[in-house]
Amino acid sequence: MSLSLTTIPAAGSPRPDAVPRRDTVSPGPAIAGPAREEPARPADAAVGRPQERIAVDRRFETMVEKLRPLTLAILLPTITFLIVLGAWLFVHQEIAPDFPSPAATFEHGVEMLSDPFYDYGPNDKGVGYQLLYSIGRVLVGFGIAVAVAIPIGILMGLSRTFDRAWQPLIQILRPVSPLAWLPIGLLLFKAVDPSAIFVIFITSIWPTLLNTAAGVRAIPQDYMNVARVLRLSRTELLFKVVLPAIRPYVITGMKLSLGIAWMVIVAAEMLTGGVGIGFYIWDEWNNLKVESIIVAILLIGLVGIVFDTVMTLIQNHFDYERK
Repeated sequence: MSLSLTTIPAAGSPRPDAVPRRDTVSPGPAIAGPAREEPARPADAAVGRPQERIAVDRRFETMVEKLRPLTLAILLPTITFLIVLGAWLFVHQEIAPDFPSPAATFEHGVEMLSDPFYDYGPNDKGVGYQLLYSIGRVLVGFGIAVAVAIPIGILMGLSRTFDRAWQPLIQILRPVSPLAWLPIGLLLFKAVDPSAIFVIFITSIWPTLLNTAAGVRAIPQDYMNVARVLRLSRTELLFKVVLPAIRPYVITGMKLSLGIAWMVIVAAEMLTGGVGIGFYIWDEWNNLKVESIIVAILLIGLVGIVFDTVMTLIQNHFDYERK
């Protein structure tokens, strides 16, 4: 005989079958009552703003959007400089106490730049004179390199035979280190200035030369066909077709050449001696004036920025796509 186990409700509790089930309750007839007022949503509240306030908000948002590029242009470099200054201070305090601190370097830089053009003899000139000597050598060597590179580049671009004749020599000489040319310059010219200019010339000629040749090869064949139809002379072809077409290529090559020339001059002047920012750095190292070296490095960088900015302006001026 089996007994069924069932839960016996406690005394006083309602019986399960006595609790009305919700799904079994039949809805009664709808009773019309007073309409409930829902709270206003934010969008609805905005609609109710005065028009002047909305206009002010839009002007503020427009101003923020306009100032955003300027803010990023100032804020991000500032953060980078602060990180570098922090690393510099850490090196001074924890790793190399002999390395000058940023504050000491700044004070020394102010002292140097307060009289940059003093002249106490051949071996004691201000940093301004040193920079001017170096800039002069760079511009002379760069100018000679451009004057030689553009004609050779045009010939290489126009004549396949000339290109085949020059390419092996260019590929051999182009990777040679600039300092490797310095003994050759000293042997040939037996003087400081011509030797430094020779090194700048021989190292800065390649970008302009190769870019010029590439620009000539990139001239559309239709231009040449039109020149033949019009029966232009070689001189007219050069000045009316070739030179205008290759101008962006040539300026890009000149920009690269000038950057290389400015980098090379420091190493060349360290070895040749005399006057110049490279020799100045080496001389200050011998005097253990590291503050002067750091200031000179910063000045070299600033002059490089000026060179690059000038060449970029020239490049943009002759860029057909920007007109």
